[in-house]
Amino acid sequence: MIKLYDYPQCPFCRKVRIVLAEKGIEYERILVDLRKKEQKKEDFLKLNPYGKVPVLVDNDVLIYESSIINEYLDEKYPNPPLMPSNFAARAKVRILVDFCESHFYPPWYNIYREITFKTEHERNDDLIEKSKNEIKEHLYRLEQELEGKDYLAGSYSLADVTFTPKVAPFDSLGIQVDSELKNVRSWVEKIKSRPSYQAI
Repeated sequence: MIKLYDYPQCPFCRKVRIVLAEKGIEYERILVDLRKKEQKKEDFLKLNPYGKVPVLVDNDVLIYESSIINEYLDEKYPNPPLMPSNFAARAKVRILVDFCESHFYPPWYNIYREITFKTEHERNDDLIEKSKNEIKEHLYRLEQELEGKDYLAGSYSLADVTFTPKVAPFDSLGIQVDSELKNVRSWVEKIKSRPSYQAI
C-alpha cells in the first residue's frame, strides 16, 4: 500500500491527498508533526533530504515534492486523468502549477502565517494588505485563464488541484474575490464542492 508522510494543515500535502481522493487510491497516512520539527529528524531526512512533507512511498518507489508526486500518481493511475492528452495543454497545466507555487503561494502564505500563528496585535497588517493586493492581481490573471471554461485546463486538472488548498480557505483568511471576477468565483465554488476536496 502507498504511504504518505503527511501533515494535515500543509497545503502541499493537501494537494496530494486531493489527487489520491480523485483517483480513489487507498493509502496509509504517516503523520510528520511539523510543529515538533519531525521533518528535520535524521530518519525523515533519509526519505527527503529537503526536510519537507509530503513524501510518498509506493513499494520501492520514493518521491518527494508535491507536484512531482501528483504527476507520478496521474501517470501510474490514469483514471480519471488529471492532465490533458495534448502535449501543449499539459505544458500549460505545468505553467499554471508553477504560477501557483512560485507567485500565488508566497503572498498567500504571508497572510496564512500572520493570521494562523500570531495574535491579532502581533500581526503585520501592512504585510497582510500588501499580500492581499498581490493575490488580487493574480486572481485577475486567473479570471482570464478561466474565460469560457469550468476549470483552468477546461476539464479538472492538476492545475486546479494545486490552487485548491490556497483558494478554498479564502473566507477564513479574510481574502475577498471581487464581484466582477465571476469566472473565479464560480471556479472556487466548483473546486470546493468536489468530493475530493470534501474528503480532505
